[in-house]
Order: sequence, then C-alpha cells, then structure tokens
Amino acid sequence: MIELRINDQIEIADWELTESFTRSSGPGGQNVNKVSTAVELRFEAARSPNLPAAVKARLKRLAGRRWTQEGALILFVQDTRSQARNREIARERLAELIAKACEKPKRRVPTRPTKGSIRRRLDAKKARGEVKALRGKVED
Repeated sequence: MIELRINDQIEIADWELTESFTRSSGPGGQNVNKVSTAVELRFEAARSPNLPAAVKARLKRLAGRRWTQEGALILFVQDTRSQARNREIARERLAELIAKACEKPKRRVPTRPTKGSIRRRLDAKKARGEVKALRGKVED
C-alpha cells in the first residue's frame, strides 16, 4: 500500500489504512462463492496526525453512520467483480470525502426581507383570504 495524497498539506500514511476483504453479494456466477472481492477500508481518522481538528469534525459529520465510536471511518465497496478495482474505488471515495471535509463552509450572513416583499406577501394573503371568504353558502 502506498500513501494517499489528498492535497498539498494532507497526506495519509499507509499505517492509518487497513483493508479487509469479504465475499461480495450480487452477480458474479460461481466466482462469487470463491473470491473475496468486496473491500472494507478502515481509516483511523480520530488518531490521524495529518488531519487538523476542524477537518476531523467536518469529516465526522459527513461520514454519518460510517464513523465508528472508536473514531474510525469505514468504507465498504463491492461495486465491481474485481478486488483491485474495488480497492481503487474505496481509496478514491475516501480521498473525495476528506477533500470535501477540507472545504471550509461559507458563513451564512442573515438577511431581512425588504419592505416591498413584506407588503406583497401580505397583499397576496389578503387577496387569498377574500377569495376563500366568497366560498361560503349562498343565501337568498
């Protein structure tokens, strides 16, 4: 295994990644019963010295259920019938996830509605209320 390069600052060492292989479900003929092609890639994210704390926090939120209580990120890939290709896909997905976590989210600047938009909204509500009021029973 070789190091996984995310960007200029972040490079993941091979000791942080562990791969295990299991039999894949789905199509594959008799091969599916013999060859372990599904890949489970485990990345020890919480113990990683290469990830800043802010990136770890964003990665944890992005990972969701794939984040374990021990602080590891687990990716399970069984897309293809080839073990080598599944390994590549798992590493690509991990790199994408970490790269996405590196992006700092833009701070939301709260805004207020304009006077014109408030007036238009209230006029529309009033017009709608008048239409509904005309729907009552007709009396002689």
